[in-house]
Amino acid sequence: MGNEQEDKEMEMGSIVVEKVGGRSSVVHCFSRYPVKFIIPKKVGSSRTDVVWVYALNYGGGIVSGDQILCKFSVGDCCTMVLTTQGSTKVYKSVGSKCSKQLLEARVGSNALLAIIPDPVTCFSTARYYQKQVFNVSSNSNLVIVDWITSGRHESGEKWDFDLYRSINNIFLEDGEPLFLDTMSLEKEKIGCIHELVQDYQVIAMILLLGPKLQFVQNLVQDKVKGIMSEQLQHPSGALSHKRNEAGYFISKPSLMASCSVFGTKNQFGHIWLESFYKSIETRGRKTRNANFMISAHSNLYKVLGGQRGAQK
Repeated sequence: MGNEQEDKEMEMGSIVVEKVGGRSSVVHCFSRYPVKFIIPKKVGSSRTDVVWVYALNYGGGIVSGDQILCKFSVGDCCTMVLTTQGSTKVYKSVGSKCSKQLLEARVGSNALLAIIPDPVTCFSTARYYQKQVFNVSSNSNLVIVDWITSGRHESGEKWDFDLYRSINNIFLEDGEPLFLDTMSLEKEKIGCIHELVQDYQVIAMILLLGPKLQFVQNLVQDKVKGIMSEQLQHPSGALSHKRNEAGYFISKPSLMASCSVFGTKNQFGHIWLESFYKSIETRGRKTRNANFMISAHSNLYKVLGGQRGAQK
């Protein structure tokens, strides 16, 4: 009872989407400071059945100590997209205060929920924790784009935050865990984050779940394998070369990507190019039952029939 009351006090926004007159429609929408939702009336062509939601933060970002909880429910056969109008800025921390953003979502049968925000950008000394929990049925469809940039380059900040932790969990209706993923970058535990990620400026995960997205899964897998195969076969195209202690040449590609499958049939999905990651001593994201993909996510907007209007 105490936890429910605490969640209610912490809750900043909620949206419920159900079928009304044969179309996906918002039947409940609530938000309060520091969160605001914008729901355009027209998205794409008249044949596009989707509710498009923009989530905004007053002040343009998340302030130190903010605790935000948003809940979403997508009814059977409905489609909802949640995105942003710009990067999620996490401002400098005050002392040891940590900003928290929690998302809970239920996706109905044959429904589709797409979480495709702009990336998180943490300022110097920022401390940020986010957790997204999804409850799905056996034929639900889900898109999650979870990505972070290195920071404010114009201010000389690159991986200069103190803490970034992102958790994505998916559970079936009976409570069985389908996907459990945590990425943690904490300066206190791992030291200089910039040294850990070297010259890379973005860490991203794209997760695709459900029968409606099977063709996109195949497309992305083929694309990622093609990109990485080309970079490995032609090391001259890499950004830099150096000789390691054993005397071998190591090439550092401009993009590192991996695809793997997860679910009940693939309890511990394979990590493609795992041996390559080990060879260049890249650490950081550790996944369990993970579907890890890095790819330009603009094509997802085309798949969903949406538009990125209302951009700043």
